[in-house]
Amino acid sequence: MNAFQNCRTKSATPGKYVGEANAEVILEVAKAIGAYLELSDLLGALITTLKPILEFGAVGIVVRDGEYAKLHSFITAGAPEHHDSVQRLLERYASDLDIEPLRTRIPINDHHFSLIMSSREPYVCADVETKRRFLTDDNFLKYGIRSYVALPLTKQGELIGVVDFFSLKRRSFTPEEVTLLRDVSHLLSIPVSNAMAYEQTNVLHKQLQIENLLLQDEIVERSIYEEIVGSSTSLRKALAAIDKVARTDSTVLVTGETGTGKELVAHAIHRRSPRSARALVKVNCAALPSELIASELFGHEKGAFTGALQQRIGRFEAANGGTIFLDQIEELTMEMQIALLRVLQEKEFERVGGNRTLRTYVRVIAATNADLHQEVCNGRFRMDLYYRLNVFPVHMPALRDRPGDIPILVDYFAARLAGRMGKRIRHIEKRTLDAMQQYSWPGNIRELQNIIERGIILAEGEVFRLEPGALQSGPS
Repeated sequence: MNAFQNCRTKSATPGKYVGEANAEVILEVAKAIGAYLELSDLLGALITTLKPILEFGAVGIVVRDGEYAKLHSFITAGAPEHHDSVQRLLERYASDLDIEPLRTRIPINDHHFSLIMSSREPYVCADVETKRRFLTDDNFLKYGIRSYVALPLTKQGELIGVVDFFSLKRRSFTPEEVTLLRDVSHLLSIPVSNAMAYEQTNVLHKQLQIENLLLQDEIVERSIYEEIVGSSTSLRKALAAIDKVARTDSTVLVTGETGTGKELVAHAIHRRSPRSARALVKVNCAALPSELIASELFGHEKGAFTGALQQRIGRFEAANGGTIFLDQIEELTMEMQIALLRVLQEKEFERVGGNRTLRTYVRVIAATNADLHQEVCNGRFRMDLYYRLNVFPVHMPALRDRPGDIPILVDYFAARLAGRMGKRIRHIEKRTLDAMQQYSWPGNIRELQNIIERGIILAEGEVFRLEPGALQSGPS
């Protein structure tokens, strides 16, 4: 016997008090539910108040989710203090019964929600086994539910949901009981509406907090250079492509060797786009353990896995309305590639451990230093995802392929870094500049910046120079 089936209580005889003191019961219900914003707490208080009067095993709140009826909240009479997610609760009961878990999202036409949506009247099913009318009734039987009454939750004439009272016994809810529960549903409508608004506000508040932190991180961690510097033909070609694509919402794939400035391209596109007022959320796919990347990208619900002590909003949710930059995209596992493909195609996802489909209006910029086409040929990257990402390619040339830009870059970095360190550099030594133009720069602009920073730290006058051999320490 599972927790759901074990929730039979020593309730009073059905209908014993119903009709005798409805006003007193309604007052007690109003007091009980009025103090809660969380739906789980609200339903727990409702059960505690009604249990001595009405015999039922569980109560649930169903809301509309597009073309689906979604079980939003659910609690049993035997465990009003339980705060598991609906999905976890049903999975645990299903495991005890050795059955498939009840789906929390069901097409409206397969659910009694559709009947209440059209009639706005209570619906009583006195015997689920013999009076099966909806596909959900088959699922109810598997969980031991033998009868139920469903009542509309309305606010200002608008249907906001349905409240279901389930019983483990075949029974007809008397007219007096239905009248009482209808009065209860009227009372429930406002706190349910407030609770759902409260939840939505919490989600938006968390999103704004995360977005604010991301924007602060961007200010603190952004590289000292804010623009892509150079005048070579290959770089001008890349800059022209950035200007053209920035004003659109098209997905961009930035390619180039490590250190060529692919993240700068993402910043440049985002700052020039209509989304510039919102966050640019950055994700390094190679830096995240495979077991955590789903949670990082899509978030997770409280209790989704060991250590998930609270709900977390993922990067796609935080980037809603803005831009997400996925660096080293080639490092995603096949499972995550499928999930990303769905986001690109359908603009929707679920948090880990969640059952609510979330939509995101986000622009994706991906970057890689690998040959993704070759990765597809080698079976390590999905072809359909590759074509979804490669809508508008932007290639950043290696520094060795644009030696003419090196004097400009050296002047730029030397001036910025010297100013930051309180030094003044008026001249670049010719020998140093010649050596830098002849060097292959395997680390590209990132390596150039680091070399110049080291030279500025060591500089004692107004001439920038590198010690002999300074460019020989790395691979060439």
